[in-house]
Amino acid sequence: MKKKIFFSKMQSLGNDFVILENLTQNFCYSSSLIKSLSNRKLGIGFDQLLIVESSKNKNADFFYRIFNADGTEVSQCGNGARCFAKFLFIKGFSKNKKISIQTKNRIMSVLIQSNKLVTLNIGKPIFNLNKIPFIGKKNKKYKKYFIKLENKKYFFDVLSVGNPHCVLQVKNFKKLNIQKIGSFIESHKFFPNKTNVNFMKILNNKKIFLRIYERGVGETQSCGSGACASVVSGILNKILKRKKICVNLLGGNLEVEWKKKNDCIYVTGPVFHVYDGFFYI
Repeated sequence: MKKKIFFSKMQSLGNDFVILENLTQNFCYSSSLIKSLSNRKLGIGFDQLLIVESSKNKNADFFYRIFNADGTEVSQCGNGARCFAKFLFIKGFSKNKKISIQTKNRIMSVLIQSNKLVTLNIGKPIFNLNKIPFIGKKNKKYKKYFIKLENKKYFFDVLSVGNPHCVLQVKNFKKLNIQKIGSFIESHKFFPNKTNVNFMKILNNKKIFLRIYERGVGETQSCGSGACASVVSGILNKILKRKKICVNLLGGNLEVEWKKKNDCIYVTGPVFHVYDGFFYI
């Protein structure tokens, strides 16, 4: 017998999500089913599938599961967390505009504002290589991490904001093959759990342009965690100021703030409910 599963489609700056709750319904999922649903021609189409579950942690209101379009489960998605919280509020699962959500590796706080903006406290950045995880070593000559592709060296920073990020500073996107470089670095042996790849162009000390190749998805219009990781990289390299940084992405702008090294990172941007629907399994 077929089962009807209800969902909502939401997006932030073109980074789109299917969100469904497993509180009142029972969605039995598999990686192959998720991959099928993510197909933009034969399925619903999405960058990530987000599932609402009850939290067993007294400090969190809900548990938040994240699956990439290829069916793999991950531990973090900044834009997804903001859409997730807005979904909980507009569907009546939470009456509070400040919601705490638990992922597989951290608890985050989300504030829903009245002007369609949602702010996420994504937590503190992680630099411990074992926790990212990352197994490369800095080159003694350049004192930087780099990966070589077709005799060209790509220098980068690595960190985690709940998921691994590789941040490259670029000057010109015209001759940059995001798909080729992104997919190569994403699956490189330096990153045991793969990585998101961020291509950052500095516009001034308070603004960057960013293109992101997300692991398990490919290039997306926007990425909240990528915006956070890139701003942290820019600040640590003394290229960006410790102020509110405007992150310009293909889908629009996010605002990221990281005041001190031991502080949490805050990312703010718009969230939109696109439509509700259902499918049968």
